[in-house]
Amino acid sequence: MGRTPAGQTRDKVFRFVRDRLAGGRPPTVREVMEAFGFRSPQTAREHLDALVEDGRLKKEPKVARGFRLPGRGEAPTVMVPLLGRVPAGPLDLAIEDLEGHLPVQTRRAPGELFSLRVHGDSMKDAGILDGDVVVVRRQPRAESGDIVVALVGDEATVKHFRTKRGRIELHPANEAYQPIVPEPGDVKILGKVVEVRRVLE
Repeated sequence: MGRTPAGQTRDKVFRFVRDRLAGGRPPTVREVMEAFGFRSPQTAREHLDALVEDGRLKKEPKVARGFRLPGRGEAPTVMVPLLGRVPAGPLDLAIEDLEGHLPVQTRRAPGELFSLRVHGDSMKDAGILDGDVVVVRRQPRAESGDIVVALVGDEATVKHFRTKRGRIELHPANEAYQPIVPEPGDVKILGKVVEVRRVLE
């Protein structure tokens, strides 16, 4: 059987990198090599360099895993920490466990953003599904309707922020769940969700 034409292989490499970026896990050159059975990292690097030269990918100089998709303006890419998980369902203990870093195009400083992997389906009607990664802008306050990551005691959750008669309410986007109405002073807004990422396969 003949070899796969270079252009077809390059298309497959592009789709692989694109899907990894959508899932918040930009690949290394070695991961591309292993995914396609290349004999050396140099072959993977040549395909990636060609995709950058063709304008199908962008590469941040001197940034590990610094690939991104073009066409989103001139905002630079910053590496945002991926900190464990946050429930989108019943409250659960807050877990902060650095899994890695996520490339995000933003003009904000890296320290202003963090990301979390979502567990649960209480926000499914807002388009946030179990396993998604949310990018969160650190801020202690929110407007009604914002999707926030909130800490209630030692437990974290992602919900719609609302206020009613001066009290904070955390509303799901799934009718199977009830709103959370914490005691005054027992809730802390960690930040506002500004982006959602999902792996499709």
